[in-house]
Amino acid sequence: MSRINTNVSSLLAQRVLGQQNKSLTQSLERLSTGYRINRGADDPAGLIASEALRSEKAAIGAAIGNAERAEQVVNIAEGGLQEINALLLEVQSLVGQSANDAGLSDDERAANQLQIDSILQTIDRISQTTSFQGTKLLNGTYDFQLTGQAATINDVKVNAAKLEFGDTRDVEVLVTQSAQHGGLYLSAGGALDLTDASSLFTFDVGGSLGSRQFTFASGTALADITDAINTFTDVTGVSAATSATGIVLKSTAFGSNEFVTVTVADDAGQAGAVHVLSSNDENVAATAGSTAFASANTPIRDDGQDIGAVINGVQATTDGKTARINTDFLDVELELTDAGATALASISAVTIQDGGAKFNLGPNVDILNQVSIGIGNVAARHLGTQTNGFLNTLASGKTNNVKNGDLGAAQKIVNDAISQVSSLRGRLGAFQKNTVGATIRSLGVALENTSAAESAIRDTDFAEETAELTRSQILVNAATNVLGIANQQPQSVLALLG
Repeated sequence: MSRINTNVSSLLAQRVLGQQNKSLTQSLERLSTGYRINRGADDPAGLIASEALRSEKAAIGAAIGNAERAEQVVNIAEGGLQEINALLLEVQSLVGQSANDAGLSDDERAANQLQIDSILQTIDRISQTTSFQGTKLLNGTYDFQLTGQAATINDVKVNAAKLEFGDTRDVEVLVTQSAQHGGLYLSAGGALDLTDASSLFTFDVGGSLGSRQFTFASGTALADITDAINTFTDVTGVSAATSATGIVLKSTAFGSNEFVTVTVADDAGQAGAVHVLSSNDENVAATAGSTAFASANTPIRDDGQDIGAVINGVQATTDGKTARINTDFLDVELELTDAGATALASISAVTIQDGGAKFNLGPNVDILNQVSIGIGNVAARHLGTQTNGFLNTLASGKTNNVKNGDLGAAQKIVNDAISQVSSLRGRLGAFQKNTVGATIRSLGVALENTSAAESAIRDTDFAEETAELTRSQILVNAATNVLGIANQQPQSVLALLG
């Protein structure tokens, strides 16, 4: 080389050394941070993808936290309900003891009543004090708010409902099949007129609760027969009503589990027949399936019928006058009145305004990832039913106290209360196990897979990067040596200058 003003070899060596230094610096940065992408220039497309995955990871992590928090809320509510359930069992025992009238003194009954009063107060206290971070769980705070309940709807229980912010939901019921009693008609033509006046007319009446045999003499009026049958309604589950020329027998409740049977053990020459009612209306004379008394020595039976209903476009599961749907967006149970259950009609049952314990168990904040569950008020005044009464009526001085009240009604109320609390505990348990538990497991897998995808894009592969670091170090050293040689090369010109 014979020129010294421009050292092309040195410029070339400087350029290559700068590139190698940049590569070395990048390798050192990746190895020290653990990230392959530290800025947008490292991999623009990869940065966009990895940031999207990071956002998903954050959302999934929050959802897992929400699900764990939901489980904690349910655990606290379950603890309170478990204690209430134990107290109700104690009330059940006290009611049963108090029914032993001849074997119990007034003082003992008074002591039992004091225990029940104390238990009712404790149930109320638990319902008011069970809370999570200051929010009460069992006093109706997380029950659904309902308006516009139709007159043909006896009771509404909303177990869960998904509602958009500020939205409401109308519950529409289409009755497609009427609920029916089991029913038979005994046509006797009036008072008993037995061919053999010394014989007795004997027949059995049975229902879902049991059966009873009745025996009557010639001349017995239909009204007297009816009264006798109704005396044992609590035993048989069958009620009787006198019509113009016979007796209508009906199950006391509606539904396919209800029935009425009649077996004539001895007709004693009594004219008449057993008919299957063609209608639940006692005043309808038309009947079907006639069997003469003389031939009714095997049970003549008629079964009831469950209501058929469609709720908000979903075929309902029914039992007697009760219809229920359980979907992802609505879990509601409706009990219709007799009039509502027997008429084929469309009913605007109720409007759900708001309420329920809402949890967001998914990575996105939308209705699909929202779950809700209703937790009703479990105070004594709310445990029970409109039909049988409520638990607070067992208190001193109330209708169903154990000292001088109706103990039969009291036991029905306690049974209803136990059923309600057990049902609520079961719903919470199913929610905790199948909804929250499954969600936590599913989100855990999603978090692992999302983290793996983000890591594959953004994290440093140390095996690859250490190899690149070694290469860069060698090339930097080589380029440095070459630059030294290039800077020394122009000195050869001095030999020409002598």
